[in-house]
Amino acid sequence: MGMEEKPKKLLILYASQTGNAIDAAERVGREAERRGCPVSLLSIDDFDPSCLPEQEIVIFVVSTTGQGDNPDSIKVFWKFLLQRNLTQNWLSSVSYAVFGLGDSSYQKYNFVAKKLDKRLSNLGATAIVERGLGDDQHPSGYEGALDPWMSTLWKAIYQKDPKLFPKGPECMTSNMSLMDQPKVQITYHDVDEGALQFSSIPDFKLLEMQIESTRFILPGKLSGKHPPDCFLKMVKNDPLSKADCGKDVRHFELEAISSSVEYEVGDVVHILPGQDAAAVDAFIKRCNLNPESYIRVEPRDNKENGQSHDLRNTLKVPMRLKTFVELAMDVASASPRRYFFEVMSYFATAEHEKERLQYFASPEGRDDLYEYNQKERRTVLEVLEDFPSVQMPFEWLVQLVPPLKTRAFSISSSHSVHPNQVHLTVSVVSWTTPYKRKRTGLCSSWLAGLDPQKRVLIPAWFQKGSLPAPPPSLPVIVIGPGTGCAPFRGFVEERSLQSQSGPTAPLLFFFGCRNEENDFLYQDFWLFHSQKGGVLSEEKGGGFFAAFSRDQPQKIYVQHKMREQSVKIWNLLTEGAAVYVAGSANKMPSDVLLAFEEIVSKEGGVPKEAAVRWLRALEKAGKYHVEAWS
Repeated sequence: MGMEEKPKKLLILYASQTGNAIDAAERVGREAERRGCPVSLLSIDDFDPSCLPEQEIVIFVVSTTGQGDNPDSIKVFWKFLLQRNLTQNWLSSVSYAVFGLGDSSYQKYNFVAKKLDKRLSNLGATAIVERGLGDDQHPSGYEGALDPWMSTLWKAIYQKDPKLFPKGPECMTSNMSLMDQPKVQITYHDVDEGALQFSSIPDFKLLEMQIESTRFILPGKLSGKHPPDCFLKMVKNDPLSKADCGKDVRHFELEAISSSVEYEVGDVVHILPGQDAAAVDAFIKRCNLNPESYIRVEPRDNKENGQSHDLRNTLKVPMRLKTFVELAMDVASASPRRYFFEVMSYFATAEHEKERLQYFASPEGRDDLYEYNQKERRTVLEVLEDFPSVQMPFEWLVQLVPPLKTRAFSISSSHSVHPNQVHLTVSVVSWTTPYKRKRTGLCSSWLAGLDPQKRVLIPAWFQKGSLPAPPPSLPVIVIGPGTGCAPFRGFVEERSLQSQSGPTAPLLFFFGCRNEENDFLYQDFWLFHSQKGGVLSEEKGGGFFAAFSRDQPQKIYVQHKMREQSVKIWNLLTEGAAVYVAGSANKMPSDVLLAFEEIVSKEGGVPKEAAVRWLRALEKAGKYHVEAWS
């Protein structure tokens, strides 16, 4: 033999929307490397799908978003796989495995993993193990399914190609000898050099530069990676629910200050929240960092995986360390991943702390780690304070502290009615953990604490949601209990404006809340538009129906009000109406679908199975839309 054969690599492709699939894929990669198997780990949009037939073994780790939707990064790849000219044996020489991340409280649980598995099989590829399905509802989250799935995977890969695991699938390098290099490197700069560059830049322009620079540490192409579409400021912060009723729902009006706002009704805005200043200071102090030092953060050059696109996003100018932490690292809201505990164990100098951290990072300690970490929603800062002997280098913290992510909100206004504004309907999230810690949602509580008199910059990105704007001639049936009413406030505003210049189709709205007195959100608004001639009035063919679940002994929900109006609903459906559903993902979307099935069966005089098929056809025709959140 002349030239030495290049060692084979196990290809792992991931498609992630929020970062969980990246964590899972990196874990699969680490476990393979510990068994002596070289790995190539790529976001699926960095892989050329036409090269798929040349691969021997491919591992896919994919998440499902929203109502069975593809993560953005897999859309091009999936479109390629659906081409009609691909034959049934196009992938006949490829072996594959699929692990999905989903949430079984949603109707289309792990839909992306299931359809990818089916399509790969239809194109002739061979599954080496049954697909794994991680479930957010499992006590240990997706890891509850990932651990056993990986154990089966290694054995199957070894049978297929023993060369990948030179010492067998069970023989692992000791963790200590495989202490990975952090993926980022940090250069410290002279304070004067850093401060000088920013002295004459307007505040929003400076913040835009800083956000753009810090977003590169978000792996893949996550939402909010590029500079914000605009900056907003709070101009109205009004309570919608009654004080002391057990919930705090707010109406926010935000105004653009940097550039004009562009969106349609049904769109979503992503907001990057500010962090609690005291928590950021406590984190910096606990980690023995100098908040005033200026740093440049850049990925270690990873030419092997061809990930040069990351290097374009290196911090172009030095940034204050404190600013970097504030904009990029979620230190006091998100819980760290299991790998965080493993890396901490290397830096623990107290033996009892090292042992506990090693146990937490092991398969045996998984359930106890879940009780300590995820169930209690412990923050990075709290974990670090619980293990005082650990001093992690800042490079590792930058890599492992969960990135500060944007939060998505349905827009509750019409751009045509409020050209320079965005309105939001937000429930301020708060709960108590099993150990009686008080927790609040980072973004909702930050927004609720903003004073309209003060100019606080709110970074915002706009995106299409699951609810396309209906044309004025389309009859619509909308179901939006609780804050699910948000997008439909925009629908009503827009249709009301359209009705002033021409005829509009009927709009039928079913709203629900606990009590008429406590949380009847936007009561005056709905009742105004239900009056004679309003877009929700019965004379216009529409209507507004509210279900108050706790105002009587038996609970009444939106689906009960729908059944009461079954004739009206059926008539609109036969006239070509589209259905829009928004709100909690828990049981509501499936209860509403069941009510529609009963209505179609009863009023259409067809068996239940035919009604199910009829509604499926409605969805395929793009006339049944759901936007739900957990």
